[in-house]
Amino acid sequence: MDSLVSTEWLAGELGKPDLVVLDITYYLPPEGKTGREEFRKAHIPGARFLDVDEAADPDSDLPHMVPTPARFAKLMGSLGITNDTRVVFYDGKGIFSAPRGWWLMHLFGHDKAAVLDGGLPKWQREGRPVESGDPAPVTPLAEPASFTADLRTDRLAGIGDMKRIVRQSAVTGGGDTLILDARSRGRFEGTAPEPRPGLPGGHMPGAASLPATELVGPDGTFLPPEALRELFVEAGADGTRPVVTTCGTGITACVLAFGLHQTGLVDAAVYDGSWTEWASRPETPKVR
Repeated sequence: MDSLVSTEWLAGELGKPDLVVLDITYYLPPEGKTGREEFRKAHIPGARFLDVDEAADPDSDLPHMVPTPARFAKLMGSLGITNDTRVVFYDGKGIFSAPRGWWLMHLFGHDKAAVLDGGLPKWQREGRPVESGDPAPVTPLAEPASFTADLRTDRLAGIGDMKRIVRQSAVTGGGDTLILDARSRGRFEGTAPEPRPGLPGGHMPGAASLPATELVGPDGTFLPPEALRELFVEAGADGTRPVVTTCGTGITACVLAFGLHQTGLVDAAVYDGSWTEWASRPETPKVR
């Protein structure tokens, strides 16, 4: 299974016992709706729902931070997912939060994961069937599904890592690691407001801007790998140095990480706290 799968491919694979389809739709607080509510209105037949906020650390005061391996493993088991399961993620916006699901699976050592190109909007435009209501209960097995999570620490960056990268960048005038920001250019520059009230705009010193929306074409699907490569190289991600992606809360940073994976340039780490954490800390430098 490729990391990016088409609606046609998924239609032919639905119902196979080793495949689980997960709706991981997420909406920002100002949007006034939730992924679970929208799932109940329409979802791909047989899909289950993964709440971004449940696949997170409940003890953190930051939004949907990475959970512990034990919590993630338990959550996957409750969804009927084992280490042999193929998992396809999609979301109701097309390409927004589905790459977050893909990244979490890779972070915890599971490579049999993919993103549905174009998501639910493309599926529905093509007239493919949908269901409504809550997901069907996970089919009981002889034993509960067991998932082992193997954390890949190189795929995750914390605020300590980011402080080090920013300090190094200030000293060398460029740094050995590129910070790539997925937010809009207005938010990156500090000329547009942040969705979370009271959070200042701007970006981390030395960061480069590549809005996640630029990786998606007019039809809501990912650009071809060669077009993605051009965008990343222009932004400074040419494969010669490590990349850490960031955004507002770690969601669209995963779109950039997925896009980089598609190009083969580099497997990026994601700064999970992203701008929400960085901007809220008084000691961290901000650029407008």
